[in-house]
Amino acid sequence: MNRQDRVAALKAAAKERILILDGSWGVMIQRKGLAEEDFRGDRFKAHADQMKGNNDILCITRPDIVTELHNAYYGAGADISETNTFSATTIAQEDYHLGAGDVRDINLAGARLGRAAADAWTAREPHKPRFLAGSIGPLNKMLSMSSDVNNPGARSVTFDQVYEAYRQQVLALNEGGCDLYLIETITDTLNCKAAIKAIMDLESEGMENLPIWISGTITDRSGRTLSGQTVEAFWNSVRHAKPFAIGFNCALGADRMRPHIADLSRVADTLVAAYPNAGLPNEMGQYDETPEQTSGELGGWAKDGIVNILGGCCGTTPDHIR
Repeated sequence: MNRQDRVAALKAAAKERILILDGSWGVMIQRKGLAEEDFRGDRFKAHADQMKGNNDILCITRPDIVTELHNAYYGAGADISETNTFSATTIAQEDYHLGAGDVRDINLAGARLGRAAADAWTAREPHKPRFLAGSIGPLNKMLSMSSDVNNPGARSVTFDQVYEAYRQQVLALNEGGCDLYLIETITDTLNCKAAIKAIMDLESEGMENLPIWISGTITDRSGRTLSGQTVEAFWNSVRHAKPFAIGFNCALGADRMRPHIADLSRVADTLVAAYPNAGLPNEMGQYDETPEQTSGELGGWAKDGIVNILGGCCGTTPDHIR
């Protein structure tokens, strides 16, 4: 199938049933027990800074692991898997002193690896086509909140810088072959709006039009995002993008996320998506919720008709997705 045929198949499948996204990449990569050398590979062997923990760079240095994880999630029944590009922007990769060329290569490699895995599973199971979402994660710098507690107006980044960083990422993800964009784990809606503008501007300049999925994060029981928005305010801030799907992920387990998904289902006029953590982390930062517990919670959401796409975030594994 060409890409527009895949997009049509994605939208058709969403009308027929609840779609399933993959689960956590971080927990699966942690289980590999990778060393610094795995992250460096040949390309970054002489890099001056530590690379361990930069999971996105594995798209270049350990593509076998990235392909293995796509296959694990597609094999568990996921309809959609994400590219391993959650932090693949020039702003986020500044922590590892990587430049624009490196970041472009991460996104291209991540999209191409995911595309190959999705196509292989579609060829194997043509009755259940697999799709690839280009992961566009949050930044370590926020536009809506001060970077200095003593100066409310201070910002460590400008809107134009955030826009340009996302524009570069979107271009490479599109070129690499993703089927849709997933702007996810949004803590700052203004950052998200920079990503949306980047996509819309590129499409007005001739880039192929693809669906946009927007996923925010409710950070605590207040029911607000980190930048202070309620569920309804968040929706009204981004609805101009006419997203394919809107939802929430991360921060909360399924039990605490449910009321916010129910609120979103009430106000949104598009598909509603959710991929919660496997409960809340314990004292050691581990997630204890079993696949049976997670699926039990989310099964209730499905029966009550408040959600169209389900998956897993921190702590979830292929067993949770299965």
